[in-house]
Amino acid sequence: MRISDLGEFGLVELVQDWTRQSIRASEPDPSAVYRTVVDNGDDGAAVTFVRAGVTELYTTDTMVDGVHFTSETTPWRDLGWKAIASNVSDVAAMGGTAALALITLGLPADTRVDDVKELYAGMTEICCEFGARVIGGDMVRSPVGFVTVALTGIATGKPMVRTTARPGHLVGLTGSVGGSAGGLRAMLEKEAVSGSAADQLVMTHRRPRPHVPEGQILVANGIDSAMDVSDGLADDLAKLCSASGVAANIWAEKVPAHPALQAVFPNDWLDLALYGGEDYVLLFTAQPEVMSAVMGLLPDGAAVIGEITDGTPGTVTVLEPDGTTRLRAGAGWDHFG
Repeated sequence: MRISDLGEFGLVELVQDWTRQSIRASEPDPSAVYRTVVDNGDDGAAVTFVRAGVTELYTTDTMVDGVHFTSETTPWRDLGWKAIASNVSDVAAMGGTAALALITLGLPADTRVDDVKELYAGMTEICCEFGARVIGGDMVRSPVGFVTVALTGIATGKPMVRTTARPGHLVGLTGSVGGSAGGLRAMLEKEAVSGSAADQLVMTHRRPRPHVPEGQILVANGIDSAMDVSDGLADDLAKLCSASGVAANIWAEKVPAHPALQAVFPNDWLDLALYGGEDYVLLFTAQPEVMSAVMGLLPDGAAVIGEITDGTPGTVTVLEPDGTTRLRAGAGWDHFG
């Protein structure tokens, strides 16, 4: 069997099984200085250092030239911003704040020094805005350029996870979706798509804004089930449902698409909102009364988009206003799919 037969998430499940065996063998005893709070398989890992009473979060992400970006669609400064943003979003999804970053660069030998300077300028911009700091890393020669960010964060409460959604919960989003996918498509179809609305989508793709304040609101008000939307709304909800052993319905008319999306892509804006990736808003579930209270605290753009149900774990059904099932017209991001 090859990894293309499994797909990215099938391979991830195997890796989780393999590493859990070593974790069980090496997990510290109660007298040790730390204990694992959240294991692998979530947006990040969480470890509490007992004596200090501090819970740290750990996450990492890689962006590869030709896979996640190209020089035609992503300037170096924006690449630096986005590489950090994807990791800050993972920390936000657990209710934490970003702290320290290690950067690994793989660069062809003919890479321009000014381009690398721009890359770090973008990283510095977003770190200053969200309170993070680059403290080191590594550089290697590579035939294909890539950026890997490993980020730590600090949990301000019990970390939110993917495993606690329950039937009867409502499903919420902290902001609009589809803008990043729309921005990428606008760049690829620039001869056919232009104007201020398209420019808004392009900036949404290049400069995503992690929902850190929104994550703080969620965790402070009793939300314990959440993840960020990085691979597409429908597929990320399926991951959360699979981890929790539940199914879900999405109400198509309630999905908060990016305001410019419908203007630029009037025929398939909803598919971009459902299946486009790299939105970096937060997806969460809660009992109806908790959801109602939290929605009153979140910024404009947040929405209740569906419900958690009994059913085959990981099954997500998109329902039209008349109750019929919307046929799947896209797929989230899968590296090996």
